[in-house]
Amino acid sequence: MKTTRKLTMAQAISEAIAQEMTRDDTVFVMGEDIGVYGGIFGATGGLLEQFGKDRIMDTPISETAFIGTATGAAAAGLRPIVELMFVDFFGVCMDQIYNHLAKNTYMSGGHVKLPVVLTTAIGGGYNDAAQHSQCLYGTFAHMPGIKVVVPSNAYDAKGLMTQAIRDDNPVMFMYHKGIMGLPWMAYLEGSSNDVPEEAYTIPFGQAHVVREGSDVTIVAVSQMVQKAVLAAQELDNQGIQAEVLDLRTLVPLDVESVLKSVRKTGRLLVADEDYLGFGLSGEIAAVIAEHLDTVRLKAPVKRLAVPNVPIPYSRPLEQFVIPQVKNIVHAVQELMVGRMVQPEAA
Repeated sequence: MKTTRKLTMAQAISEAIAQEMTRDDTVFVMGEDIGVYGGIFGATGGLLEQFGKDRIMDTPISETAFIGTATGAAAAGLRPIVELMFVDFFGVCMDQIYNHLAKNTYMSGGHVKLPVVLTTAIGGGYNDAAQHSQCLYGTFAHMPGIKVVVPSNAYDAKGLMTQAIRDDNPVMFMYHKGIMGLPWMAYLEGSSNDVPEEAYTIPFGQAHVVREGSDVTIVAVSQMVQKAVLAAQELDNQGIQAEVLDLRTLVPLDVESVLKSVRKTGRLLVADEDYLGFGLSGEIAAVIAEHLDTVRLKAPVKRLAVPNVPIPYSRPLEQFVIPQVKNIVHAVQELMVGRMVQPEAA
């Protein structure tokens, strides 16, 4: 019988890293405040004491330098885990991510493997303003050469992190601050769940039906999954059965699970904390549009995401632009009374 404990996402990620570092001595971690501090969001807690400074390395404040170093170390046969403290900071090191980490395996004809796990914190909800509150997974999913992983709970986080470390390709592993289980920050407790002690993997590209339903499909990732579950519970009291589908990874994307769910329910809401324009919500809507020969919709696809504005510092404004549980409930209610308008016969 497998032994499980209830862990936070931060604890689950740290445990996955520790187990892989024990199993494989080519795995090491580097980044700002990941050593003594254990990472400002707890993802590397306790690792310095266990593995020492040679494998848990605090770096200077130079994202370009240490992400470039990780790329070179991977090309030389190591398996680095490197933390970009906030995804918003990608702007100062995009050349290393996009032109080197993402492309050099392709440009070498497959001769250079780059098994780098690039971890980073995403999301708003605690008034850290425009430069520390974005999600941006749509930005990285748009770039060929990097796998994009966005867990919503501790169980998935451990399995996906283990899979990421063992993958021979660059993996962007993005965790939402609001579901890490940090004592100093309010978080959605549904993200802390039972996690096996032993190592395990969750294959990329396999979405998970978190909640079965027959009336509407809600597709989401990360913290929005937890909000969607709460919304589904409220909708259940109104007689509406919402199915919640957690994509878990954007690259690769589990298109078949999306289609299967929407074929069953006939209605789709994409609930997203990334920006509305040119992002995940549009991609999922396009998937459905391209398969209307096999998907019969009862209402037009609905998208709920952050409008194309910087994330405000003001708490009321931040809460307004980031979709909340009540917004998901309202969007589903609108879907239930909506209908597809058939074109007039020529």
